[in-house]
Amino acid sequence: MTKNAPAQASRLFPCNADGKPLIHLDSASVYSYGSLIRKAEELLLRLFSQGLLSGTTHTCIGQELCAMSVVRALNNPADVALSNHRNHGHFLTYSGDFLGLVAEIMGREAGVCGGIGGSQHLAFRGFHSNGVQGGMTAIGAGHALALKRRKENGVVAVIIGDGTTGQGLLYESLNLASTWAVPMLFVVENNSIAQTTPTVDTVGGSLEGRGSAFGIKTWRLNDSHADFLRSTEDVVEEVRASGKPGFLVIDTCRLGPHSKGDDLRDVDHMEAIRARDPLTRLGLGLDPSIKADIDRAADEFLNEVYRDAMESPESTSDSSNRHIFFADRTPPDTANSTTVSTGGNVRASLNNALDELLAANPEVILLGEDLHDPYGGAFKVTAGLSTRYPGRVISTPISEAGVVGAAIGLALDGYRPVVEIMFADFLSLAMDQLYNHAVKFPGMFADARVPLVLRTPSGGRRGYGPTHSQSPENLMTGVPGLTIVFPSHRHDPGLLLRRAVLGWNSPTVFFEHKLLYGRTVDTAGYQELAPDASDHGAEWFPILTRGSREPDVTLVAYGDSVQLAEAVAAQLAEEEVACEIVAPSLLAPLPRATLVNHLMGSPRIVVIEEAPSEFGFAAELGSCLLEAGYRGRYRRVASPPIPIPAARSLETAVLPSEQNVLDCVIGAILADLATT
Repeated sequence: MTKNAPAQASRLFPCNADGKPLIHLDSASVYSYGSLIRKAEELLLRLFSQGLLSGTTHTCIGQELCAMSVVRALNNPADVALSNHRNHGHFLTYSGDFLGLVAEIMGREAGVCGGIGGSQHLAFRGFHSNGVQGGMTAIGAGHALALKRRKENGVVAVIIGDGTTGQGLLYESLNLASTWAVPMLFVVENNSIAQTTPTVDTVGGSLEGRGSAFGIKTWRLNDSHADFLRSTEDVVEEVRASGKPGFLVIDTCRLGPHSKGDDLRDVDHMEAIRARDPLTRLGLGLDPSIKADIDRAADEFLNEVYRDAMESPESTSDSSNRHIFFADRTPPDTANSTTVSTGGNVRASLNNALDELLAANPEVILLGEDLHDPYGGAFKVTAGLSTRYPGRVISTPISEAGVVGAAIGLALDGYRPVVEIMFADFLSLAMDQLYNHAVKFPGMFADARVPLVLRTPSGGRRGYGPTHSQSPENLMTGVPGLTIVFPSHRHDPGLLLRRAVLGWNSPTVFFEHKLLYGRTVDTAGYQELAPDASDHGAEWFPILTRGSREPDVTLVAYGDSVQLAEAVAAQLAEEEVACEIVAPSLLAPLPRATLVNHLMGSPRIVVIEEAPSEFGFAAELGSCLLEAGYRGRYRRVASPPIPIPAARSLETAVLPSEQNVLDCVIGAILADLATT
């Protein structure tokens, strides 16, 4: 090996056209690659003890053959491998990028993800891993559905540990894979222990019974058996040939610590694991001279990996990259951005938009509960679409986290999924998929895009009670990298939905207030504010304004609160109070420069929102104005932080009203008069 060429597995092993190592089944080849994995992880543990890397590092020492087995058999370019926190063996078998792994965990520029992902979050072509247990299983279902729709002969392998069988998302994913009949292999690496707690104390029933309960064919193999790798390859090929899901349990033993140096297991128990160690036993079966040559070559190779990693500079941050939003340069319909589809109601506007999207874009897929005709979704937004576009409108189980995860997988595979969450209250069930997955892919991996849109009815005033009447946009705006759109009937909701789906290539939650569905879409004299160039998305999802250019008070409202602002403005006009209404449709990323520049000249600002005011849109806008030096009166009208009652009389008392807003405006005016 030359000093200037980085050390990669292709030096020692043949690779396919995609750079994946080709590991033959003879004992020398298997031992050779398994030894490379073990020595690489032993190197990582030494580096940790020397203070040269930080963070968590979960090794697969003792489980090398288990880690190699399924990934080794994924030799179709369409195959996908999704892993977990104990991912090094899977990654190295898939990529052969030893330098990329070691440098990544060391936080060096030569790292496969430039130091962003660390030990648990790796990406290489069709390989992704994540440290949240079970989180990748639903994403795998989406990948597998994409393979099935494209008639590609690929397999999606999702690799989890035995402890993950306590995670609810796994069962949502098993159900999706079974009902969709997709080529997906669930792999449970069963080392029978968590950090120190035996799995038998935390997981009830049999592992393989979990797969068979969903009608999925199940296998159980042991990585210490002589025919283990061949049997695993047969399982992968059976899933590939059938195009249906499978569930594989692999019994293995972890010889190394859970993470770095935290192994507290009994000495006798560890001796039994060492005696079982499949890799050591495989080496003992080789000719001693052959084994010595293999070990020497591995040591030399890992020494070069260490050298190359040490010579790589520490990862640095690009100061210009302060967001993770990706969009086409301009909205696809910029020339017509001020044209609103007037005359119809909001429901029709959204339905027409989905119709147009499905007709013109084969990559658009709708998913959600009961979307099919004759029901057409809980609020009838998808009525007629399943009849016109069979196979493109998918009615799903009651499985919010699973469906959103599957949509992420579809989006990563080039589809543009639109998911309907029946009530916005249920977004919390999918929060892990949004917070730890949807926004993390584009944030961690340079080439990843997740053009996912979640539509959801929001808000109260329908008497639906505490868990079906909430306005949870405050929860969503707090997720870095998540786009939040909440139009009013003065915008064109269908136009904004088309933009979110087609060209705004970032995960988006699209709120639709329940009371808006029947309202007529009408600009009613509103004009768009010119967006500031620094505001990501402001050109796509505009801010509207109407009223006095020199207002006594400016009312800021979004969604259904715009009609409340209009009613208050009409009453104020009768009292000769000049009023302006500002109606944003984009809550996150907050179009701060556009809003602040426009609002700084108003002497009084009242923000109306149906959500509780703490830590929400109004609070953030107020902070931005304060930081910019605003000296006027700033007030908020919102719901109190209590459950929304079902009884109409109680609900009315809780949600913002015209009188609340009027009292707030008058109070601000009187306060100013008292100081003059």
